[in-house]
Amino acid sequence: MIIPAIIVFGVFLIGFYGMIVSKNIIKTIISLSLVQTSGILLFIFLASRAGEGLPIYGLDKGAAVDPLPQALMITTIVIGASITALALMMSIKVFHYYGSLDWKYILDRED
Repeated sequence: MIIPAIIVFGVFLIGFYGMIVSKNIIKTIISLSLVQTSGILLFIFLASRAGEGLPIYGLDKGAAVDPLPQALMITTIVIGASITALALMMSIKVFHYYGSLDWKYILDRED
């Protein structure tokens, strides 16, 4: 169980580092998606148990994994994809208005 925790923590650190360091809006959006992905992976890894079967076969073949966390994470993925698409569309509007996707240029500009 230590390897999935290292993977989740690594994906989270890469996304968090990207959000702090990036000067481009697109890179910040992608980094935010990585942080969200690490949360989804954490939830899935915590909900899985060794030796349990798929819930569609029923309980007569042994213990089954609870399908609720998986269903919640599918919903989270759909909502996250919608938010990412909206953020990318807003970045296009910001680019058309300011002519740049650089955070410092946009924040320093007085309009």
